[in-house]
Amino acid sequence: MTTKKTHLPIPIRPPHMKTSDLLNETYSAITINKARSALTILGIVIGIGSVIAMVAIGQGAQNSIQSSIQSIGSNLIIVQPGMQRGAGVQVFSGQGSAQSLKQGDADAILESVSNVQAVAPEVSRRYQVVYKKNNTNTSVVGTTSSYPQVRNVEVETGEFVSDQNVKSSDKVAVIGPTVLTDLFGDDATAANAIGQNIKINKINFKIIGVTKSKGSSGFNNADDIIYVPISAASRFLANIDYISSIYVQANDSGNLTDVQQQITSLLLSRHKIKDSTQADFSTMNQADIVATASSVTGTFTILLSAIAGISLLVGGIGIMNMMLTTVTERTREIGLRKAIGAKRADISKQFLAESVMLTFMGGAIGILLGWLIAEAATIFASISTSVSLFSVILAFGVSTGIGILFGYYPAKRAASLNPIEALRYE
Repeated sequence: MTTKKTHLPIPIRPPHMKTSDLLNETYSAITINKARSALTILGIVIGIGSVIAMVAIGQGAQNSIQSSIQSIGSNLIIVQPGMQRGAGVQVFSGQGSAQSLKQGDADAILESVSNVQAVAPEVSRRYQVVYKKNNTNTSVVGTTSSYPQVRNVEVETGEFVSDQNVKSSDKVAVIGPTVLTDLFGDDATAANAIGQNIKINKINFKIIGVTKSKGSSGFNNADDIIYVPISAASRFLANIDYISSIYVQANDSGNLTDVQQQITSLLLSRHKIKDSTQADFSTMNQADIVATASSVTGTFTILLSAIAGISLLVGGIGIMNMMLTTVTERTREIGLRKAIGAKRADISKQFLAESVMLTFMGGAIGILLGWLIAEAATIFASISTSVSLFSVILAFGVSTGIGILFGYYPAKRAASLNPIEALRYE
């Protein structure tokens, strides 16, 4: 007797959705209603574009300020007159607002403080300057021969103020490129100005040099300055016996703090002040200025980015709203897919992929928009900008994160639909 074998049917499991199928379905779902998809993407585009542009403007401003501070000199310590406000707090009181610094203080710093490369005292005020029929109102700086080294000033034509000029109180002047243009015209050359006499506050000064262009530093225009011997400025122009500020160059950046402390101790002793909180001067080194400026611009950039990030939140809510609407519209389709064997994971992947695709497209366009805004700000508004790789990567990460975050709930809702109830849905 032979036994007939019975073959039981092998259950057929629906295969997992292939990546290519997932991408095709995602593309079809997004393009089936182009207008709605475009409006949803627009929120992400505006958000990402705003963040990229704001970060670029903030970073550009920070770089510009740091560059400007570095351009005023290297390893620099600035001594200003005026009372300090609060224990341990050093503040600027403004040039010429107090009379506590003397030429002797600058000489003592050069002689007594170690690790000092050079010292340049300064008397600075604005005056009306006239050459024939042309005139301008500009800053006139009385200083010494050490000034170019301390403040990174270069002479293009002629020579700078010499020690002999200071000793003799010679009425000589070194002008910046902007002053050259204002007094001698747009076509004037530095060579044409050498030897000419100009009137500063109605007093004749002979031009002996023209400096190289440094451009505006954000605080002042380094090209719109006239340099004269400090003795001539004090005697003939300001008629004062005190100085506006002292610039000290340390021999190494690592010695800035030590030199600053030595200067403070020396001046407290010279001014017969025992309590440092009552000092009639203030000091600040270049590193402190850079750190303070970076902190301010960094905070400003974060604030701008946070404000722009609000539009990203609105865009994310728009993504969720669209996906929830899509789930409702495609309820019967979801039921049919689940009825023929689609798993919850497949349905969830489908809707999550659509959400991520929308935000990814919005992120890509938003990065381009932000870069264009940054470039436009540089070209048309002369605002320094810097689009960093970090901000671009961050934008892509944020856009993808928004897609996952705001697409998760609609995807989960779609995957949890009962297939029978979904098929009955009208």
